[in-house]
Amino acid sequence: MSKRWIPKPEPDNQTLEHLSAGINLNKTLTGILVQRGIDTFDQAKQFFRPQYEDLHDPFLMKGMKTAVDRIKTAISNQEKILVYGDYDVDGTTSVATVFGFFKDYTSQIDYYIPDRYTEGYGISFMSIDWASNNGFKLIIALDCGIKSIDKVKYANDRGIDFIICDHHLPGEEIPAAVAVLNPKQSDCAYPFKELSGCGIGFKLIQAYAAAHQIAFSAIEKYIDLVAVSISADLVPILDENRILVHYGLKKLKHNPNNGLKALLETYAERPDYQVSDVVFFIGPRINAAGRIADAKDSVRLMISDNTDEARKIANLVNQHNTERRSFDLSITEQAFEMIEKDAAFHERKSTVLFHREWHKGVIGIVASRLIEKYYRPTIVLTESNGMATGSARSVDGFDLYNAIEACSDLLEQYGGHTHAAGLTLKIDNVPAFSQKFETVVSASIKERSLTPEIEYDAEIPLRAITPKFFSVLKQFSPFGPGNMNPVFMSKNVWDVGDVMIVGNNHLKMSLTQEEGGRIFKAIAFGLGEHYDKVSQGISFDICYTIEENHFNGHVNLQINIKDITFRN
Repeated sequence: MSKRWIPKPEPDNQTLEHLSAGINLNKTLTGILVQRGIDTFDQAKQFFRPQYEDLHDPFLMKGMKTAVDRIKTAISNQEKILVYGDYDVDGTTSVATVFGFFKDYTSQIDYYIPDRYTEGYGISFMSIDWASNNGFKLIIALDCGIKSIDKVKYANDRGIDFIICDHHLPGEEIPAAVAVLNPKQSDCAYPFKELSGCGIGFKLIQAYAAAHQIAFSAIEKYIDLVAVSISADLVPILDENRILVHYGLKKLKHNPNNGLKALLETYAERPDYQVSDVVFFIGPRINAAGRIADAKDSVRLMISDNTDEARKIANLVNQHNTERRSFDLSITEQAFEMIEKDAAFHERKSTVLFHREWHKGVIGIVASRLIEKYYRPTIVLTESNGMATGSARSVDGFDLYNAIEACSDLLEQYGGHTHAAGLTLKIDNVPAFSQKFETVVSASIKERSLTPEIEYDAEIPLRAITPKFFSVLKQFSPFGPGNMNPVFMSKNVWDVGDVMIVGNNHLKMSLTQEEGGRIFKAIAFGLGEHYDKVSQGISFDICYTIEENHFNGHVNLQINIKDITFRN
């Protein structure tokens, strides 16, 4: 698929000159800072040196004092507290964090993760019945609940109070909970709006600790779980999230949560962990439990204090992940086949697929795979409990949630974000929904959103890539949404003669940009179709990131090529 290369706007020259001199940094790297909204010495200092002291006061969040007071009352009165979270990474890390903290202050506490297949996403009536039958008086809901108007009322009628900690967009009506912690509420003055669900849970225990003179170390022990949630949930790694991920990844490396440590025993050694290690290794394994079996396995893993027990659960979670990958690959192939057999597909601006027998736990992953190949707003549906239920994924620049909301007359339930959502509808409504969704997307999507873009930060010559340059570049991490690994563009490079195809259609090359100049090792994932031209010595332009390649104990700088354009 062809991609469009877009340079980021040039930074203001006066700002660039002033900041470059102030922080003693070359103009290329300073320009990247300015592009990211960092244009003063103090902002640069905060960026390069994240500090716990810069975390926001949790009591700035609407409802926080009420939530802390209600929990204190429950603990003082020996009321039973239920910590409730969704079955994905954000939900399970949230539960492990909040349950793990409060179990040190009350024995009257338990946790609950809904079953993906029998209860579905979010708070369920079944869970409230279970809580009522078992004498719980307070439910702390994490990473869900902001739209559970009817469920909270149902609980209130049974004498159960709710505290909702959610980061999803609120609707017009807010549930009648004792407290609702969600910075995205229009009347919430909290200065940072992009916390993960676990991040809001962390702010809750931070507030409780501050109010009751509990040492910060009692909440710092959960910082790696918070970092895992932020990384896996793809929330912007800016402001407070940058601080939490910075310290969380350090803890993950040097003193990890017992369960995470057990998972990492099968992972290649790293000098430091990055967000990508969470996204591609830890996250899928934590998610796999809820996709294939029981998400409580992930919580049990992350709250375990026993090394042997943690290893046993980690082995189980790894087995779930192996099974998940098998489902993922087979269903993706079926989806590709369905699309290629559909003559009208290439005329449409959206993708909606329904198959009664697809595994519900992996359809979100399959939707992402379809985006990678066909690049259009995508919904993948399967049958569950007599309904069509599915996951949706979007392309850059298109608000998927709004498009789904425009089809709400055909839906039973939906929720999510701009780029990802979940939905449930009657099976008979699938054809009508597919048609209406296509109509909505076609009317509102911009043509440029149907072609993937590579936005690059700066054009540089390859000789600019020195060990000193890279040592500063590393300090831009942690990388993720809002602070992506800088992408560079270099023109007129060529392979010196050892290009080869490796793995699953990847190109491994040795590149130079000048006769007799320095040679750079490079990898181009999924770009094997360019082998013939590259092997002929034809010059080309590249968009790429710079990274360290770890192999057999050796560490080398490597160019990771995102796209190639030939000059002739």
